[in-house]
Amino acid sequence: MNARHLTVRNVPEDLAVALDFERQRRGKSLNQTVVDLLTQALGVKGKRRNGLAHLAGGWSEAEFEEFNKNTASFSELDPELWK
Repeated sequence: MNARHLTVRNVPEDLAVALDFERQRRGKSLNQTVVDLLTQALGVKGKRRNGLAHLAGGWSEAEFEEFNKNTASFSELDPELWK
């Protein structure tokens, strides 16, 4: 696949500021930041991502079972509250 050049004009100031902030946060060039953001937003080369993956983790089977055990009562109704 051939790379293409793209020029974007009339970028609103608030968008330019946000792009610069994101460029600094990522530690990449503005061009690479824009390409990465467009790739993510359009779902090119995989799934769309929201940037929150680093906050999520995986549970072991034991942790999942413990969570289910500890939250099972959340689905029970208290008849006294419905009188």
